[in-house]
Amino acid sequence: MKKVAVLGAGSWGTALAMVLCDNHHQVRLWTHNADQKETMQKTKRNEKYLPDIKLPSNIEIFTDLEKAVDNVEAIVFVVPAKAIRQTCQKVLPFLSDDIILIHGSKGIEPDSHYRISEMMEEELANINFRGVVALSGPSHAEEVSLKHPTTVTAASKNDMAAKYTQDLFINEYFRVYTSKDIVGVELGGALKNIIALGAGISDGLGYGDNAKAALITRGLAEISRLAAVLGANPLTFSGLSGVGDLIVTCTSVHSRNWRAGNLFGKGQKLKEVLDQMGMTVEGVRTTEAVYQLSNKLKVEMPITKGIYEVIFEQRSPKDVVDHLMTRNRTTEIEDIASVLVDRYSD
Repeated sequence: MKKVAVLGAGSWGTALAMVLCDNHHQVRLWTHNADQKETMQKTKRNEKYLPDIKLPSNIEIFTDLEKAVDNVEAIVFVVPAKAIRQTCQKVLPFLSDDIILIHGSKGIEPDSHYRISEMMEEELANINFRGVVALSGPSHAEEVSLKHPTTVTAASKNDMAAKYTQDLFINEYFRVYTSKDIVGVELGGALKNIIALGAGISDGLGYGDNAKAALITRGLAEISRLAAVLGANPLTFSGLSGVGDLIVTCTSVHSRNWRAGNLFGKGQKLKEVLDQMGMTVEGVRTTEAVYQLSNKLKVEMPITKGIYEVIFEQRSPKDVVDHLMTRNRTTEIEDIASVLVDRYSD
């Protein structure tokens, strides 16, 4: 039995806490919302995010962050990407050396263009933690909470930390692989949300399977192209946190990014979409960050550019699709291959 704190009581944080409870760990689920804590303790359900799922009897719910992380071996951060720095700052005074930090968040920070682990490492630089691990893959919280078969990847520069995370979470319905490519795993998990917005836009416009298949495939090419420039292993994107996560996020009604994109495709604007969603849509912020980054690095990402224009410049989704379909003729594979040749030519 391990003592583990899960910070963030949204759908994914709650589902991961349930996996840990099933593995007989001592689990402390932290929420900043006192009303949510009271309701969860009273009803034994997360009424807002997973209303049909009964919570395990052995889960403890906290609003006191110091008590939630007291004497734990590992902390799992499952807050929105925009809240990572603030959460790290709040928890820092209560952390001890040798703790393992795990995150299940997905996003890229605008302006700095940092991945989640880079933000955590910067904010928690004053402690000697044993490693930062990204837990990512095709994993809707709604299905994990029902114990449907799910596979994810635990990625870290520290092999021990990745294997610790694998042992912590793995069971008969939640399979965990390890990887050293935290750059690729985090980028795959973040950038697929942009393409999921595009898939929703395509469906909102009334297009069919051909358009969505093309979008997913060419979206993967964009993700791989940028990731290769940033030092990721291209093979990562043929795995769970690449094509696996991309497929599930682009094709499922559980995907909040797909649902938001669908509203954009039907003509709604950013404020209307966010108001109607009522929860974080990570792809919106990530689109802004990756659009900035692609321009900075001069990496061609036409789908990302088009989605940025729809969200932030109110360009017609139909005009963006027409532009993408009438771009200059090019080849399919050689653009990614040329990046790899440049990278390894020295």
